[in-house]
Order: sequence, then structure tokens, then C-alpha cells
Amino acid sequence: MPAHIAVLLEKGARRSPSVDEIDQIIARDEGLLWLDIEQPTEHDIALLQREFGFHPLALEDVQKAHQRPKLDRYDHYFFFVFYAVRLTEGAPLQFQEIDFFIGKNYLVTIHRAPCPELASIAERWQQQAEMNPHLSHLALLLYTILDTFFDQYFTLLDRLAEQAEEIEEAIIASANNAVLGDLFRLRKTLLTLRRILAPERDALNAFLRFDDNLFGDDAMLYFQDLYDHVLRILDTVDTYRDLLAGMLEAHLSVTSNQLNQVMRTLTAWSIILMTLALIAGIYGMNFKNMPELNLWWGYYAVLAGMAILGIGLFALFRHIRWL
Repeated sequence: MPAHIAVLLEKGARRSPSVDEIDQIIARDEGLLWLDIEQPTEHDIALLQREFGFHPLALEDVQKAHQRPKLDRYDHYFFFVFYAVRLTEGAPLQFQEIDFFIGKNYLVTIHRAPCPELASIAERWQQQAEMNPHLSHLALLLYTILDTFFDQYFTLLDRLAEQAEEIEEAIIASANNAVLGDLFRLRKTLLTLRRILAPERDALNAFLRFDDNLFGDDAMLYFQDLYDHVLRILDTVDTYRDLLAGMLEAHLSVTSNQLNQVMRTLTAWSIILMTLALIAGIYGMNFKNMPELNLWWGYYAVLAGMAILGIGLFALFRHIRWL
């Protein structure tokens, strides 16, 4: 949907009214006004305050990025902060803040970057409206938007599952610093997801607890469905966090075993060389009264003894798997 375009969604119809018609549309109960604003300017903020009468504190939150997901209730509307996930091939994971103003017969969405998912929302909403004519247009529109965003979360979880499997296989094959870096990056992603999804769960739960009739009783089933979505995603995130903790322990265990193997190897070679050095050192004492020094075969016997002793120790350490 183009930025700064007000779209009036009516039963079986869709048109784009001018900005001057906003106050007239809000005053009457016919249809549903959806105003989508991309990269809000000071002029847009003034328009929202003039036409809708939004509270200055809510508009201040709109102007400040990186708000915590939340749901604030005002006299005649709700202010809802939600995060969509951006999945771009070959690019780091990104989260996009979407601010919602939810009134009796209008919905205002505000975001600072293009949001491709919103482009197809109107068509999908009309399909939902035809299938559920008894439900509130506002509830269906909000449900359609949030459900589309939650689909992205499930897609993200599938990718994270693939990454977790790759890391697990790499740890089993060989523990190295590259695998450890991938593990910590995935763990950081899951922590970020947890920090965003937990307050979104609380906000959706608040929709279910409010006793006003803004959406209608039948619409609560749809918000219950969204609440179930976020619970499933949170449970999956927590499961992957536990899985990564197990992977980290496995990585440390494999690394420790590799270090122990290196230490055993060094110890074995040290014993072999020290034994040979002991024999060689005896003949470096330079005593005159060493009878075997006068034997013509003494040198060859000592070399043969050193070789037999070295080979014997090597075989012993290989047998006990120190080498």
C-alpha cells in the first residue's frame, strides 16, 4: 500500500478518500478507514493529532523508535506497538516496528520503512469479510495484518531450526571456534525474539481481557487464535534456547575431550623421549670405570635396547589410546 494513502474499506468496496474526508468518515459509522503512513513526518504527526485527536504521549511514542511492544488503552482507541520480522536472503535478521491506532471504525498503521506485507492485506481482508460477514470489519482487518506477520515468525522459526541442526552436526563432526560463533549468534537471535514476543503476548492477552465491545464478541475467537500463535512461537523459542544450551555443553565437552587427547599424546611422547634420554644420559657421565665402554658391541646393544624400549612404549600407549 502506498504511504500516506487513506483507504476506506467498505463491504464489497474499496476506495481512496482524500485526507480532508478523514474527520467526516470517523464521525459516521459506515465502513472502515485504514490510514497507512510510512516514514512519518512532523506534518503527519500534526495530521493525526488534528484529525483523530490522539494523545500527545502516544504520538511521542510514534516519533521515538524502538518502543517496547505494548498495548495502551485510551478513551476511544487503543495504541498498539508490534514488531514484524524481516527475512532477507543473505542479510542479517531485522525487526520492523509497526505502530497501530485502533478506533471504533478506523485503523492507523505507522512504520518507518516499507512493509511489503501490507500491500496484499486489503485483498485478503475482503476475502475474510466475504467469508465472515457477521464479524467486525475492524477486527478482521487487524487479525489479517497480525496473522500475516505471525506467518513470518513461523517461517523464521523454520530457518532457525535448520541452523540449529547444522550447528549440531558441526559440533558432532568437530568443535571449532567458527561453530561456537554460529551458536552464540543463533542464541542472541533467540534472546531478541524472546524479548519482543513476551510483551506481544501480554498485549494480545490484554485484547482478550478488555470487556468493551470495540471488536465484538465473535472477534475474540480470532484474537484467541493470534494469542495461541504467539504462545506456540514462544514455546518453540524456549525449546530452541534449551537445545542451544545443550549444544553449548556438548561443544565444551568435545573441546575438553580434544584437549585431554592432546595432553595424553604429549605425555606419551614425553615419556618415550625421557626414557631414551635417560639411557643416553648414562653414557654422558664420562666416568672412566665403565666396563661396557670397552665392549665392541656395547654401542650397538644400547641402540638396540633404546629402539626396543621406544617401540614397546609406543605400542603400549597406542593400546591404551593415548596416541
